[in-house]
Amino acid sequence: MDVLYFAWVRERIGLPKEKVETTATNVRDLVAELSARGPRYAAAFADLSALRVALDQDLSDFDAPLEGVREVAFFPPMTGG
Repeated sequence: MDVLYFAWVRERIGLPKEKVETTATNVRDLVAELSARGPRYAAAFADLSALRVALDQDLSDFDAPLEGVREVAFFPPMTGG
C-alpha cells in the first residue's frame, strides 16, 4: 500500500510517500510497525492524538481496518482561519 506523510510528519520521517508491505490489520498496528523502523518514525508517531489518518482519502480513525485499503495518509489536524 502507499503511505503518505504530510506537514511535520513528512519532515520528521524525511519522506513524502513510500510503498509499504504490511501484515497490519488496522491503522494502529501499521503505526506500530512503522514506529519500529527507527527513531524518525518513532518521533513522528509518538503522540497519536496529534495526528489524523485518511484511508483512500476518507478521514478515518486508528482502529479502522486496512483490508482492501490502497492508500494511508498521516497528517496533523487542520485548522480553519
